[in-house]
Parts: sequence; structure tokens; C-alpha cells
Amino acid sequence: MAIKSSTTLVTEALDQIKTISTDEAFEKSSKNECNLIDIRDIRELDKEGRVENSNHIPRGMLEFWLDPDSVYFKDGKLDMNKEMVLFCAGGLRSALAAKTLQEMGFEKVSHIDGGFAALKQSKFKIV
Repeated sequence: MAIKSSTTLVTEALDQIKTISTDEAFEKSSKNECNLIDIRDIRELDKEGRVENSNHIPRGMLEFWLDPDSVYFKDGKLDMNKEMVLFCAGGLRSALAAKTLQEMGFEKVSHIDGGFAALKQSKFKIV
């Protein structure tokens, strides 16, 4: 049995998803055109800070919190008609997560190139 490496999975995801820059994400967020979703672990947020006006959904709960049929669905937390813009620490987990949301049927999904590391150097405010 051949097992795909995590690198292969991320590479395949990047070929299939939309990647946006921090500037594009800032513009979408400023115009209230997206849900800015931080999928990092809570310990990462506590240690590194948070992006102002972002929503925290841990990677392990993403599919459950966004599935209206799940008992874990967070009704009203996000605008389900807006683009889901994901980020993690560096952009690997968010690439995989964006691909999963596409597989769930979300049509407007992207992830931020460089993740939180890039966001810290951008126009976004870290709180």
C-alpha cells in the first residue's frame, strides 16, 4: 500500500483551490465580503495572537461547524453565502481545509498565501 505524503496532499490541494494574497484578503474583509476563518489550534492563538475580526474554527472541527446537518453546526456564526477565506500558521493546513470545504460543496472558498506569518506583516491588525 502506497501512502501519500502530506507534501503530496498539500500540493494536490494547491492545484485545486484558490489562493489569495494578504492584500486581497484585507480588501474582501474590509468590504465585509467574506468570512475570515482562523483554523489554528487555540494554543497557537493564545501564544501568537489573533487577526482582528477573524472567526476561530479549529481545523479539527471545521467540517462539523459548517455542516448544517451536524449537531456541532454553529448556526448564525458565519454568513454561509459569503466566501470562506481560511488561514493557518503558514498555509499548509488551510490549503487542505479549503479543498475539504470545496468537496463539501462550498463554491466560494480560498486560503491566504503564507497564513498567519504573512498576515502579521500585512495591513491586518493582530490583537
